[in-house]
Amino acid sequence: MKREVDARGEACPKPVIMTKKALDEITDGVVITIVDNEVAKENVSKLAKSSGYEFEVDKKSDSEYYVQIIKGESKEEANVCIPDTFKDMTIAFSSSTMGEGSEELGKILMKSFIYTLTESVPYPSTLVFYNGGVKLTCEGSEVLDDLKKLEEQGVEILSCGTCLDFFKIQDKLQVGGVTNMYTILEKIKNPTNNIIIG
Repeated sequence: MKREVDARGEACPKPVIMTKKALDEITDGVVITIVDNEVAKENVSKLAKSSGYEFEVDKKSDSEYYVQIIKGESKEEANVCIPDTFKDMTIAFSSSTMGEGSEELGKILMKSFIYTLTESVPYPSTLVFYNGGVKLTCEGSEVLDDLKKLEEQGVEILSCGTCLDFFKIQDKLQVGGVTNMYTILEKIKNPTNNIIIG
């Protein structure tokens, strides 16, 4: 079965939602999502990857990408049984400081917290950054080395694209990828498996 999703002109996170609906409607087959910008292409690709589906991107022009997703047997199953390396947990950072009271102390605490993550196994599966938290993943952040170390260990690091745009620092991102509110919700909606820091 083959489905085509035309998400050109759709604002984030609609291309991801449209693609997910198309994938949910088929047991196996191919879904081709057409998008007209880099961010949408990356977000649809991440949906495919996180779902364990094979995918490929065909760049037709600077404003047209075809993301072909093959739904069938998951290729991620071979990685599921890695013991004690990752915990099915998302940690969300809503600020570049930790706690309230003193901004200086908050920066020290945040730096210490993220460093501690690099030294603690199991690692969380995902770190999500939104609002002021996106500043931690950008140029000038004091925790970039630790975040890069976590990414190298396989921790997924995601920064809110809307937030990067709002602060006008989208070109300053140094670690991880850009995400959308749909993915953020998917990552943090289970209250037993997530922590929000801010």
